[in-house]
Amino acid sequence: MQDQIFHLQYAMDTFYFLVCGALVMWMAAGFAMLEAGLVRSKNTTEILTKNVALFAISCIMYMICGYSIMYGGDIFLSTIADVDVESTLADYAARGDFEGGSIYSGASDFFFQVVFVATAMSIVSGAVAERMKLWAFLAFAVVMTGFIYPMEGNWTWGGGSVFGMFSLGDLGFLDFAGSGIVHMAGAAAALAGVIILGARKGKYGPNGEVRAIPGANLPLATLGTLILWMGWFGFNGGSVLKLGDIASANAVAMVFLNTNTAAAGGAIGALILARILFGKADLTMLLNGALAGLVAITAGPDSPTALGATLIGLVGGLIVVVSILTLDKLKIDDPVGAISVHGVVGLWGLLAVPLTNGDATFGAQIAGAITIFVWVFVTSLIVWSIIKAVIGVRVTEEEEYEGVDLSECGMEAYPEFNKAK
Repeated sequence: MQDQIFHLQYAMDTFYFLVCGALVMWMAAGFAMLEAGLVRSKNTTEILTKNVALFAISCIMYMICGYSIMYGGDIFLSTIADVDVESTLADYAARGDFEGGSIYSGASDFFFQVVFVATAMSIVSGAVAERMKLWAFLAFAVVMTGFIYPMEGNWTWGGGSVFGMFSLGDLGFLDFAGSGIVHMAGAAAALAGVIILGARKGKYGPNGEVRAIPGANLPLATLGTLILWMGWFGFNGGSVLKLGDIASANAVAMVFLNTNTAAAGGAIGALILARILFGKADLTMLLNGALAGLVAITAGPDSPTALGATLIGLVGGLIVVVSILTLDKLKIDDPVGAISVHGVVGLWGLLAVPLTNGDATFGAQIAGAITIFVWVFVTSLIVWSIIKAVIGVRVTEEEEYEGVDLSECGMEAYPEFNKAK
């Protein structure tokens, strides 16, 4: 009987990991559609190419070295070992229960982890859109997914110490599903890239005024947001790490509920603030507000009540509107608002954890946030600078004016737009 229970729990936890990983992988489609909708039509093919290519690079680099850096062991998946059924079963039988820990296939754990890496890199894509060389971006993706992200992941989820000096885990740093580890890290890399790259031509006037550059396809951006909203259930829900017992099932249900209601709170908060500031219902702010709510709750979706999660998301929605406007005034050109959504709100998500989780402290959360940001920002700045010196990071002014679809990919997303009737 115990054998049957153990095998069933193993199968359920493994299957749950795989399904949640597939949901997170589907977020790649969400990022692609969101970014394609928020850039100009002449840059659509290139942004889609980047999103598919970065996912492939993330999977390969994390397999080659990223996973081993983050969790220890040898390269090429030799660390991926399945559970020793006999010894684990004997341990469970000795305790007399089957709720002692997560039991799942090692390969399913790798699959779940690798789609998180791709998510972090996807954040960078939108922020540097419309003026970066494709191959410069892909070169950075190799380093980001193979080294920069795995290092900070080792210090947090991997249980390692920061350059042998101190352990964030011992300090009490908590980030349930990655507001800081994934989202703020991706935003830090994006910020470094934007600083090296500069703003798009025509974004800022001679007197410093901000000029709006509308996206080409808001229906596509809306579809991308809804895909991301759906995929986030796997992102946060899978981070419970198991499903095969009553306590875990209840935890998963609460995480799903809080994830959903935080997104709703963020959307409403951004919509209302945009109405107050602009006098109109700004769709792009509404979309970014929903995403901000999702980012905000990601650090601690397991501890708030549904109302608490809604309020955390709502504050995230308010913050993202203010942040987008502020970065524009600072002439930090982010076409899709990625730095604000994932970076600024990611920090808020980390700081919100102690409000609902008694095991968290503001000191530990701040220490973790500073460690992640400084590491990713500084190393990314160095890598971007090297790439700039070697091959350059920005397309020519003429290529930017014509659109990077033709210069980088040799094809247009909507070729009939330019054909004479």
